[in-house]
Amino acid sequence: MVFKRMLQAMGVGGPSVETVLSNPNCRPGGYLEGQVHVVGGDHPVDIEYLAVGLVTRVEVESGDSEYDTTQEFHRQRLTGSFRLAPGGRHDVPFRFDVPWETPITELYGQHLHGMTMGLRTELEVARSVDKGDLDAVAVHPLPAQERILDAFLRLGFRFSKADVERGRIHGVQQSLPFYQEIEFYPAPQYARAFNQLEVTFLPTPHQLQVVLELDKRGGVFTEGRDTFGRFTVDYAGAEQADWAGQLDAWLRQSAQRRGLFF
Repeated sequence: MVFKRMLQAMGVGGPSVETVLSNPNCRPGGYLEGQVHVVGGDHPVDIEYLAVGLVTRVEVESGDSEYDTTQEFHRQRLTGSFRLAPGGRHDVPFRFDVPWETPITELYGQHLHGMTMGLRTELEVARSVDKGDLDAVAVHPLPAQERILDAFLRLGFRFSKADVERGRIHGVQQSLPFYQEIEFYPAPQYARAFNQLEVTFLPTPHQLQVVLELDKRGGVFTEGRDTFGRFTVDYAGAEQADWAGQLDAWLRQSAQRRGLFF
């Protein structure tokens, strides 16, 4: 699959840039490949650099307010400076490494509601930067992530939404300044114990870190409460584990320890 985008840099008569991805699908820890084609306009220009970067929408909490922002979280400079003649062409092939903690955007061929991910091409000419629009990128789960998400679906959980929140999670290895939360409505057998389940994945090259949060909203005479759990998954052993059984046991034990009885 070839994905193309054109942007006109620096106004009328300036250079144009075409970004072509060989395949917009990837996984955390994988890569994207493609080419950037820069074509000169009607006058010579000095290009300072050409770069690409992954960006996503991030939710930021500031005091009592929340807002969304678009954040670049991984960047790769493709060239140094070069001179582009009128009508000249400069082709730049690239292989872009996708960070391990990159949020996923797809599951079983369906886009996760709430997620935005794109590769942005940036061209600087004479200290003026054209960042252009985003080329959509689809990030699919690692096999271990997919096995765990599949287990929740088989237990009867229903997907609600996904988002990316700025901040850090205590007690885990984290390199990016944000983390993804994949939210589920509880299966009927858990509905009395909690109102929402949130799953966060923080992959590394060697293992998958999983953080679970159970949310129990308060009632008229009770306080709301959250229950947290975290564990690590060895990639090699993830295929053999009975995830539905293990997750069901953890959910029941965690809920009962907090008095959230079924």
